[in-house]
Amino acid sequence: MSSVAFVYPGQGSQSVGMAHRVADAFPSATQAFATAEATLAEPLTALAWDGPAEELDLTVNAQPALLAASVAFLRALQEARAAAGVPPLAPAFHAGHSMGQYSALVAAGVIDLPAGLRLVRERGRQMQDAGGDGAMAAVIGLDDAHLPALVAAGQAHGVFGVANRNSPGQVVVSGQRRAVEAAVEAARALGARRAIMLPVSVAAHSPLMAPAAAAMRLALAPVPFADPRAPLLANADGHALTSGEACRAELVEHLTTGVDWVAAIQTMSAAGVTTFLEVGPGKVLTGLIRRIVPHATAIALDDPAAPQGLAPEALTPDPTSPAIAQPST
Repeated sequence: MSSVAFVYPGQGSQSVGMAHRVADAFPSATQAFATAEATLAEPLTALAWDGPAEELDLTVNAQPALLAASVAFLRALQEARAAAGVPPLAPAFHAGHSMGQYSALVAAGVIDLPAGLRLVRERGRQMQDAGGDGAMAAVIGLDDAHLPALVAAGQAHGVFGVANRNSPGQVVVSGQRRAVEAAVEAARALGARRAIMLPVSVAAHSPLMAPAAAAMRLALAPVPFADPRAPLLANADGHALTSGEACRAELVEHLTTGVDWVAAIQTMSAAGVTTFLEVGPGKVLTGLIRRIVPHATAIALDDPAAPQGLAPEALTPDPTSPAIAQPST
């Protein structure tokens, strides 16, 4: 089995100019953006590369732009390998963080890029419409043993839960605004190093997303789903998804349940993965992985410290070994 896993970032990793460098260097990466523009009939490339940031950050724009950018990085990686005369890198697992699951599904051959683009655009619309009185907050430096007390403090004031367990000591909470605000105060009392409200108007990965989940169930129903070429990891608990129908169900369920990124990374590490490649813009997931499994190699293709991210001379002919040398930090 390959010792490499591909991981895909979610909303929040977008930035003006993302994937421009690889698109300039690799025609297959450029084509990912061309497909996005043709599918959505919108100038998504100009928005992703030139901004403005406020428009790119809108959920309905950020999600399809991130999907196009992540696919651009993936295609550039494999094009670079082909140019170097080495086989495509075949990962043991694909795992996406929240919206990154759509990038994972496209990469694993479950859905094609046009279908993924249409679905994430609809997902963004539905999440925004279901926003209501939702809020989210980041809690940093709180011992995991105190999470039950934090959840109880939030739930005493309304709908509330852990939206993202990103790494040891780093969680994002979500729910009704009054419940999230109460949890921020409780987190500080429980010893958190930082607890801050996030500038979002939706309660992602909480029961408040039930209307969005219902709408996405209908949107997903007519779309063909193939079995993945390599297993995906479910957001809620890190279990393997090996069928197209399991992947379809995941896209509904993860809207109202939390993302346990720690469980997903630990599952892959326990299965023999030693190298994690972040396929997409930014390096948020790479930083999280280094805190979850410090003994593993974590590399962001968007990191200039990884020989321009996609230098053919940095690639190895063995598809079971790391794709790029460990970057310095």
